[in-house]
Formats: sequence, C-alpha cells, structure tokens
Amino acid sequence: MQRVCFLLKVREDRKDEYRERHAAVWPDMLAALSEAGWHNYSLFLREDGLLVGYLETEDFDAARDAMAATEVNARWQRDMAGFFEQSEAADEAMVPLTEVFHLA
Repeated sequence: MQRVCFLLKVREDRKDEYRERHAAVWPDMLAALSEAGWHNYSLFLREDGLLVGYLETEDFDAARDAMAATEVNARWQRDMAGFFEQSEAADEAMVPLTEVFHLA
C-alpha cells in the first residue's frame, strides 16, 4: 500500500468556502474515490491556505487515472478550480512528497 502526501495552496479568500464544500462532498464523488482505490484520504487546511492531502492506495498513478476517467471528477474539478492558487487542475498538481520516515 502506498502512502501519498501532497501539498496544494487554497486561495486565502476562498478558505471558508473550501471548508464548506468539503463538509458536504457529493455522494457520487465519495463513491468514485472509493471505487478508484483512494483509502484513508484526508485533507488538512492551514490558516494561510496551505493544504496537505494524504491518502493510501495500491497504485497512485492508477488511482488518479481511474478518477480522471469519471464524469463526477470532471464536474468536481471544474467546480473547485477557482479555489487554488496554482493554474493547473488540482488533480494534476498533486505531486507526491517523498516519505522520509514512517513509524509502523
């Protein structure tokens, strides 16, 4: 099982709405993530907008590709695009950090 951690930056003026959106993620989006192999997926948002994502999956590239093939993910990415400082889509900007320590 791969443990994947990534960083994104939420625009300061959209943090509250970002939290609200994630308090009510669409049921079909949740189902698609599970079906695509995303497990123990968490997002943490710091007050300055730094977003830390963590998930576990058998194969991150395959899990990301599986989500990219879904219609619900396309809708979600369109709706969420304006929340981030980076210009590329959030799914494309998820660059995994290198794990340097893990306490099993």
